[in-house]
Amino acid sequence: MNVIDKPVSARPDAVSLDRLASSWLEAFEAALSAGDAKAIAALFQADSHWRDILAFTWHLTPTIGAANIGAGLAARQLQTKARDFHIANDRTPPRRVRRLGQDVIEVLFEFETAVGRGNGVLRLVPLAAPVAGPSGRGPEGMGHLKAPHEAVKAWVFSTALEELRGHEEKVGKHRPTGAAFSRNFGGENWADMRKRLEGYADRDPAVLVIGAGQSGLAIAARLNQIGVDTLVVEKWARIGDNWRMRYHSLALHNSIEVDHLPYMPFPPTYPKYVPKDQLGDWFEIYARAMEINCWTSTEFVAGSWDAAAKCWTARLKLADGGERIMRPRHIVFANGVSSVPFVPKLPGLDTFKGDVLHSEGFNNGEPWKGRKALVIGTGTSGNDIVLDLHSWDVATTIVQRGSTTVVSIDPSAKLNYALYEEGPPLDDCDLIATSGTPPLLVKGYQLSMKRMAELDKDMIEGLKRIGFKYDIGEDDTGHQMKYRRRGGGYNLDAGSSALMIKGEIGLLQYEAIERFCAAGALLKDGTTVPADLIVLATGYAPQSELVQRALGPEIAAKVGQVWGIGADGEMANMFKRTAQDGLWFIAGGLPQCRIYSKYLALQIKAIEEGMIGLQR
Repeated sequence: MNVIDKPVSARPDAVSLDRLASSWLEAFEAALSAGDAKAIAALFQADSHWRDILAFTWHLTPTIGAANIGAGLAARQLQTKARDFHIANDRTPPRRVRRLGQDVIEVLFEFETAVGRGNGVLRLVPLAAPVAGPSGRGPEGMGHLKAPHEAVKAWVFSTALEELRGHEEKVGKHRPTGAAFSRNFGGENWADMRKRLEGYADRDPAVLVIGAGQSGLAIAARLNQIGVDTLVVEKWARIGDNWRMRYHSLALHNSIEVDHLPYMPFPPTYPKYVPKDQLGDWFEIYARAMEINCWTSTEFVAGSWDAAAKCWTARLKLADGGERIMRPRHIVFANGVSSVPFVPKLPGLDTFKGDVLHSEGFNNGEPWKGRKALVIGTGTSGNDIVLDLHSWDVATTIVQRGSTTVVSIDPSAKLNYALYEEGPPLDDCDLIATSGTPPLLVKGYQLSMKRMAELDKDMIEGLKRIGFKYDIGEDDTGHQMKYRRRGGGYNLDAGSSALMIKGEIGLLQYEAIERFCAAGALLKDGTTVPADLIVLATGYAPQSELVQRALGPEIAAKVGQVWGIGADGEMANMFKRTAQDGLWFIAGGLPQCRIYSKYLALQIKAIEEGMIGLQR
């Protein structure tokens, strides 16, 4: 959500809003039950949006336009058997808000399907005349209406499967008692049980998750709570090392309010922007508390799909150097967007006499204190590394290879999470955040980027003055769509821009370089920029490269693009079934992993229970 998404001043019409929302939901359910596509469409404005997450389509499915929405819902209702649409009793009540510059009535609702329980978001736009009051007279007028819902049309409608009936998460009233170990396990206590379950001496997991970062831990926690046996393998020696081993000064760039993992929020004592080592420790605590089975110092080497047995043959290299072959029915790649470092071939770099590191291998600037460095790349990692080097009194120049979107962490970057500061509980915010179709997401980012550019005006003008190549992203959507489309090309600025503008950090355009040489960078004008260290902050190869290395070119070609934007505008092959049976991907920041781990887990559980097939 964005800065232009905000509550509208409270009004004394809560009862009217409830009546209005209930009336619309009743009319919608009647049309849906009748399978009447035209009657459904009549409840929506022409340019309306419906995003379904598993409830009707078993997929992440955006639909645009009233006629298409009516036809899609009516066609799928025969199998979905959706019913009992009503305002969610224990969630944020209907309220007037402003979304994407539009004044709307936002409603969180619940419903049932043939297989489970769903949640959704409804945004109603009042028609030209105001809504009728309880008496049908007075200043609200419109007493001629047959029903309150005739005064509005739906603009945004989302439906999301929340849980599978009979397979609810083991939380709250469904939590285990914890008192029956000796009766059920032959004298085994909790510690004995955990050792046995994590050892996998007598079985293979149903799901093998590769990577114990935020995405791997989130999906494993979700699967545990719905009874799917899951093993996470992590190449590092400790859970959380994927963060601990990164550069010394790193901290999260999103504020803590939006970065919680499922079920277990950060302690209220944690800082607003969590340092990477503290985050690594929290991941270790989280894994133990959530009873996640994880093998550290274990590397997934290769896998092949057994079509007859409907499972994978997965080779794991263990901590002791041995191998274990496992046959899980599902493999989830949770290595993140940044997994295989991209090292470009730069002319003359092999002649450089100093140290060359990729950003993944950079820890801190202390070894080069009082010396000189070049950092290739003006994305977030490059700028964070420049800041670290500067703090160690390293004379540093950053090299820009392409135009970059620059956004201050505070106040600008946090505008995209303004929803989470409105007041609703985290789960309600997550539901609202998933309700928009791709075109609405783009529009929201355009509006946010416009505001960000205003807030960062002085910084942007200063960067342009020193020759920095600045942009606001493809179709003016800023850094968020750059992240979704290609995972880079932007800097969430923590202070390096101000130092560049002051001249304390150098700026060099890559096209000014003839080649690299023994002493540093030889420029086209014949001068040399000396360096003792060159850091390649040049990003990472796409995930398809990782798939090809681990599963082979045939499966990689079959799956196609991973991450980026697919043909339907949704994230390509993320959080959903792929063209390859039993192969899944989850990645992104902590908010994405928290939200979409639920839906990925529900799909796997539905397959395990025979509710849907493997193929999409």
